[in-house]
Amino acid sequence: MRAVDIPAGWPATEEQARALQDELRTRTVLDEAGPPPGTGHVTGVDVAYDDARDVVAAAAVVLDAATLDVVAEATAVGRISFPYVPGLLAFREIPTVLAALGALPSPPGLVVCDGYGLAHPRRFGLASHLGVLTGLPTIGVAKNPFAFTYGDPGARRGAWAPLLADAQEVGRALRTREAVKPVFVSVGHRVSLDNACAHTLALTPAYRLPETTRRADALCRKALREATA
Repeated sequence: MRAVDIPAGWPATEEQARALQDELRTRTVLDEAGPPPGTGHVTGVDVAYDDARDVVAAAAVVLDAATLDVVAEATAVGRISFPYVPGLLAFREIPTVLAALGALPSPPGLVVCDGYGLAHPRRFGLASHLGVLTGLPTIGVAKNPFAFTYGDPGARRGAWAPLLADAQEVGRALRTREAVKPVFVSVGHRVSLDNACAHTLALTPAYRLPETTRRADALCRKALREATA
């Protein structure tokens, strides 16, 4: 487990964080298809917090994209690097997530975030932020639609409806289990929306949430328990 300090010069105010978002957003790549589903590696990242103790734990779990077997995993623990502000959650998570990714002994391939990419009020959620900083292809698969609107997808697995900000499609509500609430998929960096949805379906053979998210969630919670015991 890697211990993480808050990086020097890390934004300390909402104004500084929004200015950095504006700068980094211009570097987002939205015109690449990304790796084909079922090939190479795919990595889930997630974080868990203990706000009372000022501790955040991050996990990165690499899966074989074809078999969904675990190839490698790593964790990192550090201080919470930014206060809770809706729309700026990436600034609480990025330092420890980067440390966990950096501790992996194998290449991560596509990175799946438990959160948002383009489907974000400022069009730059965690998946986009992480993708720009690392250069890796990234997508966001979230449990709820943030503040965006969508129609109800068909009941069958694979059905989807556009996630809309006014008339702009910022993601999709995607049904990963028949007659179960959809997940909300958005592009982060260097992946098309069609491909992001295809990856999400490939990662959900048995449950609503991707195996990447499920395994990273369990691992970061374990790391937090051990760090605060």
